[in-house]
Amino acid sequence: MQVILLPEVLEYLEDLTIILYEKEYFSFGETSSKYVIELYDDITANLPTKLHKPAPRYFYKYGKNMEYAVFRKNKNTSWYVFFTKYKKNEETIYLIRYIGNNYTIAQYL
Repeated sequence: MQVILLPEVLEYLEDLTIILYEKEYFSFGETSSKYVIELYDDITANLPTKLHKPAPRYFYKYGKNMEYAVFRKNKNTSWYVFFTKYKKNEETIYLIRYIGNNYTIAQYL
């Protein structure tokens, strides 16, 4: 099993560290960075074991026939990870195409 993030998804996660700090979700840059690293680690370690649902048509702009899984970080915030699953030489590959949270995309689910 392999989990791969598209470059634009990695860039989003890098930017997220700054955004969370600048919008004062976290008081310290280090805390914001730790949050994003933990989110990344959770996704790459646990995506295959999470319940997968078909992605709504709205998200087809990121790729067709995608699925998504939910990662709940606290009582207020859930992250939605959209991916395409492939088989290559008997190995399952999860290609993450988009990540958003309940504040930005919940109305489309």
